[in-house]
Amino acid sequence: MSAYIIVEVEVKDPVKYEDYKKHTPASIAVYGGKFIVRGGKAELIEGNQEPKRIVVLEFESAEKAKAWWNSPEYNEAKKLRYATADSRMILVEGV
Repeated sequence: MSAYIIVEVEVKDPVKYEDYKKHTPASIAVYGGKFIVRGGKAELIEGNQEPKRIVVLEFESAEKAKAWWNSPEYNEAKKLRYATADSRMILVEGV
């Protein structure tokens, strides 16, 4: 079953965050993941909190998604994200 990681990111340091964006794609590819959404225009249509930067990743399974998130390939990029942004990541299985 496909799994998706949905990320909402509030970038605090746009210049250094660009380094994070450069390091992430290769680590995702190693685990068979791909970007579905990567920071396109987001518009609030219901609720009361304006969305920040939204990213959606697709993996073939939740296990692959978790393996990527815990991987040595993503570890350095993850440190960059922690240093440059506040974010929420949600793992959800598809249909």
